[in-house]
Amino acid sequence: MGDVFLTGLLVCSTREEAELVERLLPDHVALTRAEPGCASFEVTRRPDSLMWEVQERFNSEESFRAHQSRGALSAWGRETAGIERRYTVTGLTS
Repeated sequence: MGDVFLTGLLVCSTREEAELVERLLPDHVALTRAEPGCASFEVTRRPDSLMWEVQERFNSEESFRAHQSRGALSAWGRETAGIERRYTVTGLTS
């Protein structure tokens, strides 16, 4: 099994969405980095915008899918579900 990479943008459409991301992101980052198989996880706000650049690397498809499941069930996943994501994922076999 090889690494799985996710890259792209988290795009807020309002300042309220951006404030929500800013409030929830520190816990989401900390929980993700502590997950087994997380090799790197970076979310960086673009200056003067409502967009964040997202770069993730997990050391297996299994660890990536576990992260996706955990994230979807978390406060982050529930409260940011309506925010646009423009992601590309590579390294998945199925």
